[in-house]
Amino acid sequence: MAESVLNTPDLKDLEEEELWDLINDNRHAISLGVRPCVLIPYLRQARVLTDLDEDEILTCLNFTNRGMKTSHMLDLLHVQGHNGAMALLESLMIHYPTLYTRITGREPSIEPSGFSGLINYNELTEYLVHAVSSMQTELQVARHEALRLQGRCCQLEGKLEQAQQNNEELSQMQGEHARLRSHLDDLNRELLKLKDEKCDIYVRYTTALEEKSATIVRNRDLQLEISQLQHELKKARKETDFERQRSLKNPTDTQKLKDELNAVRAKLLETETLFPVQQDILVHDLKEVENRRSELAEEVSRLSEENIRLQQEKEELLEEKDCLALEVEKLTVDCEMYQHRSTLFHSQLEEIQAERDRAYLSRDGAQAQIARSLAEKDVLRGQLMELQARVFAMNACSKQRERREKSRDRKLSCDSSRGSCSEFPPSSPPARRQLCRLNAILPESFNSFDACEFNDEAICSISSNQVEPPCSESLRRRGFASRSDVEDIYSSQDSLSFDHDYVFISKGDSFDESKSPLPCSTSRRSPNDSVLRASAPPFLMRSRPQALRITGRVLTVFFQGEMLLNQIQVTGGNKTGVFVHHVTEGSSAHNTGISPGSQILQLRYEREQRAVIMVIEDTTLEEALWALGQVQGPCNITLRPSQDAYENLLQQLKNGEVMSGDSFYIRVNMTMPGDAAGTLAVKCNDIVHVTDTHHSNDGSWWASHVHPCHLEDLKSGALPNYYRAQRLLIRTLEDMTYPRKAQRKGKTLAHEKQRAARIVITGQQSRNPLWVSVEDDNNTAQDSDGCVPSRCVTLMPYTLVSPRFPPICRPVVLLPTLLGHVLHKRLAEQEGYQLCEPELLMASDHAIQMQKGEILEECDSKTHLCYTLQGVEKIMKRGTHCVLPLGLDCVRRLHRAEIFPIIIYIMSTERSLRRLRHKLRQNVLTESQVLECSCSEEPLLDKLPCLYQSIPPESWHDSATLIDTLKMVASEEQQKIVQLTIVVK
Repeated sequence: MAESVLNTPDLKDLEEEELWDLINDNRHAISLGVRPCVLIPYLRQARVLTDLDEDEILTCLNFTNRGMKTSHMLDLLHVQGHNGAMALLESLMIHYPTLYTRITGREPSIEPSGFSGLINYNELTEYLVHAVSSMQTELQVARHEALRLQGRCCQLEGKLEQAQQNNEELSQMQGEHARLRSHLDDLNRELLKLKDEKCDIYVRYTTALEEKSATIVRNRDLQLEISQLQHELKKARKETDFERQRSLKNPTDTQKLKDELNAVRAKLLETETLFPVQQDILVHDLKEVENRRSELAEEVSRLSEENIRLQQEKEELLEEKDCLALEVEKLTVDCEMYQHRSTLFHSQLEEIQAERDRAYLSRDGAQAQIARSLAEKDVLRGQLMELQARVFAMNACSKQRERREKSRDRKLSCDSSRGSCSEFPPSSPPARRQLCRLNAILPESFNSFDACEFNDEAICSISSNQVEPPCSESLRRRGFASRSDVEDIYSSQDSLSFDHDYVFISKGDSFDESKSPLPCSTSRRSPNDSVLRASAPPFLMRSRPQALRITGRVLTVFFQGEMLLNQIQVTGGNKTGVFVHHVTEGSSAHNTGISPGSQILQLRYEREQRAVIMVIEDTTLEEALWALGQVQGPCNITLRPSQDAYENLLQQLKNGEVMSGDSFYIRVNMTMPGDAAGTLAVKCNDIVHVTDTHHSNDGSWWASHVHPCHLEDLKSGALPNYYRAQRLLIRTLEDMTYPRKAQRKGKTLAHEKQRAARIVITGQQSRNPLWVSVEDDNNTAQDSDGCVPSRCVTLMPYTLVSPRFPPICRPVVLLPTLLGHVLHKRLAEQEGYQLCEPELLMASDHAIQMQKGEILEECDSKTHLCYTLQGVEKIMKRGTHCVLPLGLDCVRRLHRAEIFPIIIYIMSTERSLRRLRHKLRQNVLTESQVLECSCSEEPLLDKLPCLYQSIPPESWHDSATLIDTLKMVASEEQQKIVQLTIVVK
């Protein structure tokens, strides 16, 4: 060490840069170990610091700790050059010799030759004497403090002995507590064993009770079977006795017949023994008797027949009497059986009540035992709580003593430090700053930036990053910038959510502070966000580098969007979403980090001091291109990384499966002929599937006809877009209103022109009613190609439709209404059709169904006779077409219930109605009334949200063929898919 010191030149001979290199190499140690208040008196005498510098170092609020003050003092000394370095080293040699040796490698020396001469010899001597006297004073104070601390240590040793005694007592109490705790655990285990034994006894007891109850039930069933068999035996005996009595009546009748036969035989023998005279007389009498016999025979036959009839009635009455007697006997037997059963039930009920009383007594005994065990447990718990309270009180006393001893030690140390550092002015401790999120770095920038490229604008440091000290103006600017940054961070904490991440964007871009972050989901927009606010502030420019908000998978990007379509190219549509397809290198979009494959969700920009929001998540490609073309300045664009969906779309486009990402169905409201250039020929009310809304730059779509039953694309071709078709519709209406002379060729041509267009209007809007992106836009300018007019009229050449798949059998509505009243009964008589009948509802049911909208039409408001949805659904569930004798008012009510009726309009003329004159007269109708009803209801058909089928008058010639035609049309419409119009508000 001595050799190295001898070999090195003197500090006075070193250059300024060499001296400050030595100091800067140990700058961290100087900042941590040196107190500026100790060195400043020497530096003031050396005339390298002024009183203003001293005030700035010691009282500046920007320096919140000693290290910052020391670092600032070094920066001020660096301005003084060689003298500042020498004065600093000499002051360190006097007050911090160890640090001086560490910096210079030399031993400290107080010889006059060892100083640089910045201070006169007398002044140096005076300063050294003053420093030595102050050190002696400090040494005396330290000795007194050591004596005081030694006495304090003796006191603490005595207290420590007392605490040890208390600790021994506490350990004894803890041992006693552990012993009681173990004893309590043993008691608990014994209690658990007793409980387990008791549970086992209860289980066995319940099992025995269950077996007893099962035996009782079986015994009861056997008794019932025995009593039933006994009663059946009694019934059989009664029947046997009855049959035996009937069999005993037959022998008496047989004996009477035998006696009568013997009497007749005796009379016959007497007649054979008479004389001849008597025989003649008897012959004569016999003839008379025979004559009378015939009369008597007739009378006897009549009486015998009557006797037989009476005898039969008597027998029937006797049999009925016997049957009634038998029934009486059976009923008496049943009554006895039921009486016996009731007595058995009463006896069993008394037994059950006795068992219930015994169960109640056992339950009360168990509850009393449980109460006693709980009381014992509470007593033990109380004892345990008392012991724990004593332990806690002793612990609290010991901790309180420790806190008192620590507070006394802290007071003593504070008094000593206050005596040694009395030169510091009293000041309150600085408030802690609130933690906040610092600026992050774009992940892509980690590979392109090095550590040396981060300057003061990107990273704020407490100390200077350069070797040269900053000037006073730079220090003032740095303090102002740090305060402004802190205020900016604190002011933005209320509006920003720190749950999100931030990344830097390009330095040249700016951000709109006046706008709140865009929502992550476009399906939950509030109406207030979608309306232009007149008081919306202009775009504000922020001074520091800004960040991008990443919320989940949604990314909001802010950049300069002049000529946005030249910066990015998009693809996709309303079905797949709109994706970024290509980004121009070097553009603002490319520098911001937008890459292909990101789905565009929302676009927000400013026009004429007003914020415009466009939701592009579910828009068509044509609408997305128009929205991106409106941006002429700074904009916010919300993206969602969706690489899989983007690659899937590119693969489908490459394979020719789709034309674009667009796919929707429209209903054409006008007739447009085709041409050789590939334009698709369509008629009014045709359903068309649009698959590309940006087929060409002249404003054409690519569309296809749709199979009415399978939704398959048929013939394809170009179709004018909404605005071109709107101009064609206006021209068609002008030709229909003011026809040319060459076109007036008769009634038929005029009728065809009336069917060439369907007038559909909507409220006046400043944009395409089929578009959904523009939240509010009052200044839409017309493009040069005429694709986007400045003011959209109310005529709609196309209306959006949604395909619906109806159930098996749809209801049928016949129009005109008067003609339907004539035909619906005939149609309901056909197989597969049933007429819907009105239902009579209660007042409460009527009010409920009226509130729910389930009443289609009321026949009589007083009696609440009406047609309901339930009646229609019942008929549909049977697989039958429901014929509705109602008008057009029921169609929308049915649609709200997801029921889509078949609407058939019968076109009527005077000639066609003559074929139904007889039917009309039966319903008290005239031809003029039907024609008037047809003319009034025909315009209303175009306002329906679904298609209808018309029957021309020449397709039928009488009522039978008309019914057959209606059945054929209904079967055809049943197979079709319902195209329901989407209402545009």
